[in-house]
Amino acid sequence: MIPLNIKKLAEIVKARNTLTDDAAISSVSIDSRKVLPGCVFFAIKGANHDGHDFVNQAFQNGAVCAVVQKKIDTDKPVLLVDDTTGALGELAKYVRENSSYKVVAITGSAGKTTTKNIINHILSTKFRCFSSPKSYNNHIGVPLTILDAPQDSQILISELGSNHIGEIRQLTRIIQPDIAVITTICPAHLEGFGSIDAIIKEKVSITAGLRAGGKFFINGSVKKLVDYCKKQKLSFETFEVPDFKLSGDKSTFVIDNVAVNLPLIGRANVENASAAWAVCKSLGISANQFSESIASVKPVDMRLEPLNLGSCLVLADCYNANPGSMANALETLSLMAAQQGRRAVFICGKMGELGSSSEKLHAELGEKIAQHKIPVLLTTKGDCTGVADAAKKSADYDISIGVFENTTQLCDNMYKFIKPDDIILVKASRSERFEAVVDSLKRLFIGQ
Repeated sequence: MIPLNIKKLAEIVKARNTLTDDAAISSVSIDSRKVLPGCVFFAIKGANHDGHDFVNQAFQNGAVCAVVQKKIDTDKPVLLVDDTTGALGELAKYVRENSSYKVVAITGSAGKTTTKNIINHILSTKFRCFSSPKSYNNHIGVPLTILDAPQDSQILISELGSNHIGEIRQLTRIIQPDIAVITTICPAHLEGFGSIDAIIKEKVSITAGLRAGGKFFINGSVKKLVDYCKKQKLSFETFEVPDFKLSGDKSTFVIDNVAVNLPLIGRANVENASAAWAVCKSLGISANQFSESIASVKPVDMRLEPLNLGSCLVLADCYNANPGSMANALETLSLMAAQQGRRAVFICGKMGELGSSSEKLHAELGEKIAQHKIPVLLTTKGDCTGVADAAKKSADYDISIGVFENTTQLCDNMYKFIKPDDIILVKASRSERFEAVVDSLKRLFIGQ
């Protein structure tokens, strides 16, 4: 982070009180347990915890200042602001504007984290890169990404996420990208947006913060997205998904006459790699460099992560789920099962935040299961009852379906349906906590 002192911080965050203290600030934290000497602590009020309750602990750990939105009983330096989350964003915006690195910002309905990781993996061979940890993509995570970046960084790579209208516009004006990317568009967070058109408008608002002369890459296969950008008279470039071959635990395709072996499975990961290639190429990476580097990229935890459990193969995809990512995962399961001569099992949890479209989209998922002729479906009651009903109705083959009261009952009974040589896809929205299913499979097959 760029050098700052408390006096300058008060000015940046528009504090209601003034401090003449010129003590230097070396870092920022919202977690009192992670405060180090020289740190400024922002007291954020969250859903489960209020940072104001931990201000004194932050000072005990060496904080030089705290930013709060309500009065605190302490004689230590405290800056009072209207909203600590907004103040965190203002500080991040100031740091971004006074830093020399280039910013790559990634949004989209799916693939943000994987695309970010691929870009970071490849660009790190040539530049000093810093990328947001995990999925730091919201009004707190994006500012923290900026504030955590080493001062000598040459490229910062960040995700921008959104589940309500206006969030991307706010985030992009803080991070001010030099390169903006939209990975793909599909029905996700419909509860907050209402329609695909609203999702497209929200994602395209990433251009509101794009710096002069910046590049904007979009997925050329999403016609509605391309048409919208044309209608808005935006300057953009498209990336296209090349022809590819799925083989075991990797995908192969060609860019600029160079063969690429991508050690990530599924059509969506080829799409993510194509987005990454557009960015890397614009920053001077050759096709040969890209191909050589991507060969060692690692899968993201819980995103179609292959786990060999004895003779059983589990595709763990428990981080998120929407109709687009479900379709990709099902296609991957079906292809891999056919290539490896295994029986396919789909352990399915609900897709969250689909609003009034939830029933329809879950039924469509059931129809897709039947189209891919998945022989075993295990799920839970609620939204996924519609998945099971539609799969059973649509299947023109023998399909074994188990519908359980809850995840615990599913875990307790899945041994009745699963065989040691199966390939098993476990996928649900994050709220379903389906990592419990993966843990149960580990205990079942390898005793862990």
